[in-house]
Amino acid sequence: MESALKPFRVLAYIVGVMLIVLVTCMVLRYGFDIEGPSKIVSPIHGFLYMLYLVATMNLGMKARWSWQYILGVMLAGTVPLLSFVFERKVTRRVEGEIAAATA
Repeated sequence: MESALKPFRVLAYIVGVMLIVLVTCMVLRYGFDIEGPSKIVSPIHGFLYMLYLVATMNLGMKARWSWQYILGVMLAGTVPLLSFVFERKVTRRVEGEIAAATA
């Protein structure tokens, strides 16, 4: 479970930052007709989000989460700033499970 936690944490932060950048690019694109940045950032964010989904599924399967919880964590990557909140929540939960298992 520990081996799956670190990639999840890293990707949660990266996806959170990239989502903020993507939203900024969308404002530039639709508010100011500047299309260049969104054409670059959109596919990068999409690829990184797919990696986030894989990391979430990997951690969820190893931690034996319910499908609803896994889906909720996956969807957290679609709302700006929410991936940061869920990263902390998931980290505390997994670290607690690891501590309980070793005690």
